[in-house]
Amino acid sequence: MRLPSDSPGEAPAGSIGVTWLGHATFLMKSPGGTRIMFDPWLTGNPSCPEKSKKVSGVDLMLITHGHGDHTGDAVAVARSSGATVLAAYELTGWLERQGVKNTRGMNIGGTERFKDLRVTQVQAFHSSSNEENGQQVYLGPATGFILRCDSGDTVYFAGDTGLFGDMKMLRERYAPSIAFLPIGDRFTMGPEDAAIAGEWLGVKRIVPMHYGTFPELTGTPAQLREFCRPRGIDVVELRPGEAAIL
Repeated sequence: MRLPSDSPGEAPAGSIGVTWLGHATFLMKSPGGTRIMFDPWLTGNPSCPEKSKKVSGVDLMLITHGHGDHTGDAVAVARSSGATVLAAYELTGWLERQGVKNTRGMNIGGTERFKDLRVTQVQAFHSSSNEENGQQVYLGPATGFILRCDSGDTVYFAGDTGLFGDMKMLRERYAPSIAFLPIGDRFTMGPEDAAIAGEWLGVKRIVPMHYGTFPELTGTPAQLREFCRPRGIDVVELRPGEAAIL
């Protein structure tokens, strides 16, 4: 269901509302009203609408890895909102050195309770680094997140990753119903592998991300839909700035 504005806050209580801000950046409202931002990249993001480049009212920030197209506005949003940041231990240390106060470093397999959510950090197959004092620094493993809501809803946010066999384990262990999956190809999996991922995860819906931002990201939601149709998986395609109820 599409929402009449670009705010997940328009979603009724007890539902999951989400807004895509382009690339891999999303705002989500949990069924309990927690406002979550994933992989904050706003000011330098060519897909992010101008009206969406300033965000307030974020309770929790989840960052999958250290690349600039996933962390570009992490410091600014954390400072302006006071949000708690969950990320890999090395990545939260890097953010703390830049003045971010409310961090909780994690590692793969760990779970943190935040309001109405249990957030589990899971593996992704990718790299993770950024610059500090002119040097490239390692920022821990690339990760994804499983969000288990007190309402019973479970969401998988994959981050940047290729297809990997333990997605079947994520289905067995967590049984997500919704997956946010990259489809752009070249730097992550493309549409065909994303459809296979959805099948292995056992999800009913896929929200595609990490596509269309640059010419190199060639995967499209239309291609994903073709691969998902025989698998009985719905594709929730959003335009940058568009909100929906999942």
